[in-house]
Amino acid sequence: MNNPTLSPEHDYSGSTFKPLYTTRVTVTAGASARGGAGGRAASADRGLTLELRMPEEMGDDNLGPDPEQLFAAGYAACFHGVLALLARRHLLDPETISVEAAVAFARDPADGDYELRADLVVTWPGVERETAAPLLAQASALCPYARMTRRSVPATISFTA
Repeated sequence: MNNPTLSPEHDYSGSTFKPLYTTRVTVTAGASARGGAGGRAASADRGLTLELRMPEEMGDDNLGPDPEQLFAAGYAACFHGVLALLARRHLLDPETISVEAAVAFARDPADGDYELRADLVVTWPGVERETAAPLLAQASALCPYARMTRRSVPATISFTA
């Protein structure tokens, strides 16, 4: 499989939003849909089909992924991909990079509404903090999930060696 050709230098095309990729996932009432976040999720291309469950802490049996896990997986995967691309451009080995996303679901103390908090921990053995810091900042600026969290979901990004 070839590496993607996506890059901020090559795929920018002006002042209007022009999707490079669109996915569609539909959630319907599945076997686990008893209210809340349960149901059946399926992508239009059939690459994703699964039963969503609420976590045990919120009253379900925890036998399937929940929406927060899916968001965490997407965020971590996106940030990892951008950071790996930047690492290769700086002649660093991206093979040892790992990105852990923690997504917390809670009540906003200000108004009682539900909100998410997201935190990333990047582990990159053998790379010094001084080398990683500018690449983490650049990845944060380029990763669409990180951009989204800065605009609406409180988030932090931290690094461990």
